[in-house]
Amino acid sequence: MKSVHQRGSCLSLLDYPVHMEGQIWFLPRSLQLTGFQAYKLRVTHLYQLKQHNILASVGEDEEGINPLVKIWNLEKRDGGNPLCTRIFPAIPGTEPTVVSCLTVHENLNFMAIGFTDGSVTLNKGDITRDRHSKTQILHKGNYPVTGLAFRQAGKTTHLFVVTTENVQSYIVSGKDYPRVELDTHGCGLHCSALSDPSQDLQFIVAGDECVYLYQPDERGPCFAFEGHKLIAHWFRGYLVIVSRDRKVSPKSEFTSRDSQSSDKQILNIYDLCNKFIAYSAVFEDIVDVLAEWGSLYVLTRDGRVHALQEKDTQTKLEMLFKKNLFEMAINLAKSQHLDSDGLAQIFMQYGDHLYSKGNHDGAVQQYIRTIGKLEPSYVIRKFLDAQRIHNLTAYLQTLHRQSLANADHTTLLLNCYTKLKDSSKLEEFIKTKSESEVHFDVETAIKVLRQAGYYSHALYLAENHAHHEWYLKIQLEDIKNYQEALQYIGKLPFEQAESNMKRYGKILMHHIPEQTTQLLKGLCTDYRPSLEGRGDRETPGCRASSEEFIPIFANNPRELKAFLEHMSEVQPDSPQGIYDTLLELRLQNWAHEKDPQVKEKLHAEAISLLKSGRFCDVFDKALVLCQMHDFQDGVLYLYEQGKLFQQIMHYHMQHEQYRQVIAVCERHGEQDPSLWEQALSYFARKEEDCKEYVAAVLKHIENKNLMPPLLVVQTLAHNSTATLSVIRDYLVQKLQKQSQQIAQDELRVRRYREETTRIRQEIQELKASPKIFQKTKCSICNSALELPSVHFLCGHSFHQHCFESYSESDADCPTCLPENRKVMDMIRAQEQKRDLHDQFQHQLKCSNDSFSVIADYFGRGVFNKLTLLTDPPTARLTPSLEAGLQRDLLIHSRRGT
Repeated sequence: MKSVHQRGSCLSLLDYPVHMEGQIWFLPRSLQLTGFQAYKLRVTHLYQLKQHNILASVGEDEEGINPLVKIWNLEKRDGGNPLCTRIFPAIPGTEPTVVSCLTVHENLNFMAIGFTDGSVTLNKGDITRDRHSKTQILHKGNYPVTGLAFRQAGKTTHLFVVTTENVQSYIVSGKDYPRVELDTHGCGLHCSALSDPSQDLQFIVAGDECVYLYQPDERGPCFAFEGHKLIAHWFRGYLVIVSRDRKVSPKSEFTSRDSQSSDKQILNIYDLCNKFIAYSAVFEDIVDVLAEWGSLYVLTRDGRVHALQEKDTQTKLEMLFKKNLFEMAINLAKSQHLDSDGLAQIFMQYGDHLYSKGNHDGAVQQYIRTIGKLEPSYVIRKFLDAQRIHNLTAYLQTLHRQSLANADHTTLLLNCYTKLKDSSKLEEFIKTKSESEVHFDVETAIKVLRQAGYYSHALYLAENHAHHEWYLKIQLEDIKNYQEALQYIGKLPFEQAESNMKRYGKILMHHIPEQTTQLLKGLCTDYRPSLEGRGDRETPGCRASSEEFIPIFANNPRELKAFLEHMSEVQPDSPQGIYDTLLELRLQNWAHEKDPQVKEKLHAEAISLLKSGRFCDVFDKALVLCQMHDFQDGVLYLYEQGKLFQQIMHYHMQHEQYRQVIAVCERHGEQDPSLWEQALSYFARKEEDCKEYVAAVLKHIENKNLMPPLLVVQTLAHNSTATLSVIRDYLVQKLQKQSQQIAQDELRVRRYREETTRIRQEIQELKASPKIFQKTKCSICNSALELPSVHFLCGHSFHQHCFESYSESDADCPTCLPENRKVMDMIRAQEQKRDLHDQFQHQLKCSNDSFSVIADYFGRGVFNKLTLLTDPPTARLTPSLEAGLQRDLLIHSRRGT
């Protein structure tokens, strides 16, 4: 507090009333004193409401007459003076007494007056109007009433009544006004007050020994303040006490206060929340202490007004800092509702102070209170010394509990635990009940614990928080517990189980191959996470791609074979890679097997797999595998499936398997006739006696007419062992067939010549002699001909209307037109071929690249028939002669009208 001395004035934003000799005076901050005559004789008590511009006064108009209560409305005027809205006697009865105290409720519905005879009157209703209120005696006693105060709690209104000998409370908002006696000692005049909500609106009674606080139903705490109390007042959270050292009884104070000799009085201002004296000073003869306009005013009998102004919060704190009163500064800051940043700054300064004094435990407690506002590194650097590790641990623990720690803080805290070897604290830190209670980065904690060798704790975190990769790393790389790791993978959801088996499958396969293979079988067929060793059948099964796990079995061929056979049996639609690998594995086993019986079994398995039909799309790959392992039966089977008859033939030829060569020709000769020709060439090159096989080949060539005889003779000429007897029967039969063919061709030539002669004669007759039309019926409708009619030289006649309906051209006979059109198309095609031949010859002569011209014509399908130079001359001449005869016949068979 700061004290300001002024004489004869008081500073205010609102008028503050004073009274003297029946007048009420108003002293505003402008220091212009105004007043009006309220009573004729004197004014004894005033009470101005805080929320209303209403003033209640008690005074006397005449000597010997009971005092009057007047209610003034300061906002309304009556002849320049405030309007008096109500006047009524203070004493309800006829017995004369003196008013000792007055109080009014802020809702204007209650007013209480205390008297020296120990009685209290209650005015209930609108105190500003007579007809809306009534006055009754609330309390009677034997001791003077020294203080009154209303307290509102919800809808309940209490009235505190204090006398020189006791303290009690009434519930005045009800009907029966129940009373509770709170204490058996009281106080003098002006020594009671009602606190503000910061002290829960408690009633304060200042006795000589202690200051007591009361609730409506019980006594609260008390404070032992020395000195005889003269005035008690409440101001903005502060208790103001005016006292003197010399003991004076409350009765003598009440009755003869003015007769006391003037001596020094002590004004103390207490901060009850923070428990310290905010201000203390000595005054001479204090009349009253007034709180108005944000300041506290002390009125002394010498006419001075002392203004006490409260210092700002920052100034108070600085003063406390200088005295190292940090606890008091903290309490003060909280009571002044300082923001969290300001409080954190105080905590930091307090912590620095304690740290400098060597009180590290106390310092870290203050630093903990700055978490969230102060950079943690500021505190951590102070406690990095090994001797301060306990303090650092406490700070880091709180940092994590408030979820403000980062990965570095977690690392540091766990290192503290490990250095201290405090397993209990470590377990308490990591073993939280749920994921929401985790206040640290789990992955960082796992790394630190693993590095420090706390594998069990790291495993607990990894398993509890679903860090599957870290769990498996610790189990497989640190603890080498492969069985536990495999079981853990079997409990994971499908996606995690699949990815972890791809990552750790080789390690597990190396150490526990059978169990790993079993898990892979389930993972690739119908996987369900195991729960306590039992499959969860309610979960829909999933399956991984079995082909992706083949590399895991790189060094375990036995397990690989079991896995592949299981997949091919249980899941026939497995990827092609499964069957490719299984075939390769079976071929390898077959190639390296020495036992004939086992080798035969492996041979049958390989052939069975090839015949399963799984290699149709990867024929080349299967063929390469069989060739690499010299699996000839498989190669021959694949040749046959791929219709590679030439390769089958070459295989038997290489191995000089003559009967198999003939068998291949008999089996596949219909699909590929060139096999017989190759067989003949093969046997012709053999110097051995192969007459039997040559005869069989020649018989089939003859039946199918696959080769010209001259080519057959030229082919067999290479064999020195082949004699004429080998091909004698073949040549005789061939010559006989050729003679028959010549006879048939000569007969056909003679018939064509006769037909040509007949047609020429007919043409000559048409040119030289008239044509008589003797048809009597229409060739279309078969009805008798009627004029007009149409006749053609071919001998067909038509009605004109029939001809017009059915004919496509006026120059063509409708009956002969289809046949004539075929002939014309044949002639046109022959002419086009002739033109194409000329064009081909021309391009062949002019082009620099003759081969490209020939290839182009082959691509266009021009050379559809391959004519061999070894064909007999008759075979080459007959078609051209036949074509020429047909052309002449078609030309001479055309008829016109």
